[in-house]
Amino acid sequence: MSRQTSRLDAKKVNSELLTLTYGALVSQMLKETENTEDVNKHLERIGYNMGVRLIEDFLARTTSTRCLEMRETADKIQQAFKLYLSMQPTVTSWSSAGDEFSLVWDHCPLSEWVEMPSNNGLKYCALIPGAIRGALQMVQLDVQCWFVQDQLKGDPVTELRVKYLKRLEDAVPAGED
Repeated sequence: MSRQTSRLDAKKVNSELLTLTYGALVSQMLKETENTEDVNKHLERIGYNMGVRLIEDFLARTTSTRCLEMRETADKIQQAFKLYLSMQPTVTSWSSAGDEFSLVWDHCPLSEWVEMPSNNGLKYCALIPGAIRGALQMVQLDVQCWFVQDQLKGDPVTELRVKYLKRLEDAVPAGED
């Protein structure tokens, strides 16, 4: 008798595990904290901390060099989403100054299997802009990120806007020369 083995796609399993774990985290946070604005801030802070740590892994895996313009940065962000979440957003809607762009997903894996009550104010995927902001701050780029459209709120796509604010200067902590 031969034993049939099923092959699981590890990336799909990892993505689904992340989706379910993240959903459980958000659900627990909502139960413990009645204020959705506090949950939104906490999710963004978790994402920021993840981005601070993920950038080192990303740079080591890809041997990327410093980006000289925002178009290169957008390409690296797109590459990171493919590497870590097995999804690739479309980079679109560049501003005329080239300092602002949108990341658009037809399907965002973090919001898979999620049903949100209407008008509750929760920014379910607040982890994503936090992670982008945290990662880019570690490479001396100060950006602002926000959702323009969200499928969980009835929009046809999920769109995240990223705006370059300034290049951060390398700084030595006070008292250390």
